[in-house]
Amino acid sequence: MKRRKKRIDKGSPKWMVTYADLVTLILVFFILLFSMSQIDLVKFEAVAESFRNRMIFDTFPSTLEMDNPTENSEPRIEDEGAEDTKNNLSESETEVIDTNEQTNSEIIENQDTLDELLAEIQSFLNENDLQNTITANRTDQGVVLILQERFLFDSAEAEIKSTGEPFLDKVGILLENIPNNVRVEGHTDNRPISTLQYPSNWELSGARASSVIRNIIASSGSDESRFMAVGYGDTRPIVENNSEENWSRNRRVEMVILELNQDFE
Repeated sequence: MKRRKKRIDKGSPKWMVTYADLVTLILVFFILLFSMSQIDLVKFEAVAESFRNRMIFDTFPSTLEMDNPTENSEPRIEDEGAEDTKNNLSESETEVIDTNEQTNSEIIENQDTLDELLAEIQSFLNENDLQNTITANRTDQGVVLILQERFLFDSAEAEIKSTGEPFLDKVGILLENIPNNVRVEGHTDNRPISTLQYPSNWELSGARASSVIRNIIASSGSDESRFMAVGYGDTRPIVENNSEENWSRNRRVEMVILELNQDFE
């Protein structure tokens, strides 16, 4: 009896067909994902630019020396690192840096200008014997002149007293010699007021601020557009409203001499 020969199939093994189908399906799946996706062109260009930017490699060089440096390579000069970094920055990044440096320079310049203005005002107050009537100090917004109510107004009134006009005339001379804008703020204590003319402290404080501005403009001829009147009522006390002395301190008019070229907010 002859031995039966084992049949040998020609061609690829059967598992190869299944594997090929699986790979094909995976390929089709990723093609579908790619076709349905949306590429953010801006982010893509930013990433591409970061790889093209030599600053990355200049800032973080390899700690290993090159075994076979090319003939065209040049030694790194540390003194030129900062300049190379600035040159490799994009135009927008350079503009941001320049803007920040300019802003910081302007802030320092404005602070120096306000310090000089404060010294000038204090000297003016001393020369005109106003240091006991008007207080001057510095804030983030500018130089503030504080005028107490007793020198300017009668109780519950907004008309300038005759004894207070000479003080405002001198203040007008001071403001006439400087170009800064001025915000005049009226403040009262927390005791309520209810009259036909002033139903509340809001109306009284606003009327007092306006009276001060009108008096200064009339005596000095200053430009009206430089002034702004604000009434805060009793919302911004400087001391607690718990005594006659403190009530008197809270009843005041503040003249905020703003930074040069600063507009009203």
